[in-house]
Amino acid sequence: MFKHELNYGDVYLVPRKTVVDSRKQCDTSVQFGPRRFDMPLYASNMKSVVDAETCEYFARHGWFYTMHRFNVDTVGFVRDMQQKGLFASISIGVNDDTLEQLAALQAAGLTPEYITLDVANAWCVKAERMIRHVKSQFPGSFLIGGNIATAEAARELEAWGCDAIKAGIAGGRVCITKNKTGFHRPMISTVRDCAAAVSVPVIADGGIVEHGDVAKALACGASMVMAGSLFAGYDESAGEIVEINGKHYKEYFGSASQFNKGEYKNVEGKKILVEYKGSMARLLVELKEDLQSSVSYAGGATLAALREVEMIVV
Repeated sequence: MFKHELNYGDVYLVPRKTVVDSRKQCDTSVQFGPRRFDMPLYASNMKSVVDAETCEYFARHGWFYTMHRFNVDTVGFVRDMQQKGLFASISIGVNDDTLEQLAALQAAGLTPEYITLDVANAWCVKAERMIRHVKSQFPGSFLIGGNIATAEAARELEAWGCDAIKAGIAGGRVCITKNKTGFHRPMISTVRDCAAAVSVPVIADGGIVEHGDVAKALACGASMVMAGSLFAGYDESAGEIVEINGKHYKEYFGSASQFNKGEYKNVEGKKILVEYKGSMARLLVELKEDLQSSVSYAGGATLAALREVEMIVV
């Protein structure tokens, strides 16, 4: 028996009666953990997308962020962000080096506001041990666990102690896990299943191609959406500008690629060149305007209206 599952491009949302005088009246803000953010969308915690400057840029603009976990001075990063009056949001793994990082934070008397356990498949015993360790040592931190792709996995991560769960495996533009391993689930089906299974917020991670996909993810029950390629290629994005035949690009590569790992071993990611796009300021405005339009089409004034819309298969 084969299951028929859906991706963002397979569905659309059915318009309802608009009740606001202007789409500008629609509120796109979201409460996520201890803070409220201007948008339910943030950049992937990938080395080719965010660095310390990118994270500071988002925090100052009222957007959520998560710093990647690769060769980061975690103590220095957390201290710097908090000394600037900003929140600290870090990523961790499941191995001994993570235990050392967490111990260093404790020794320095630092508690990040947000911690994301970031592994390819968080439905595993090592993730369970690390989640329980973090919750015991950093009870004041909001813990995000991921990634997973099924309702059963989401329920287990919630039971282990996660405050939010990141759903999506092999959906990203530079992820080749589905090609190398044969494992993947389309995002509409993944998000709907996971969000319906738990009471904690679910983050839809991967597969965002068009701005409207953000609204589709929220309509499936996601509280937040993570995107990688959407935020790549800007001045504020991580990475250097590359010039080829007079055109400018930025490199964008997966966390499981040889370019991030530094060696060709268990490679499940690739590298592409993304056209250089200048400042990210206009993108943030456009993303908010588009989501305000989505809310107006959903017949409401807040993001909650998107949970009530009808979804049709194309």
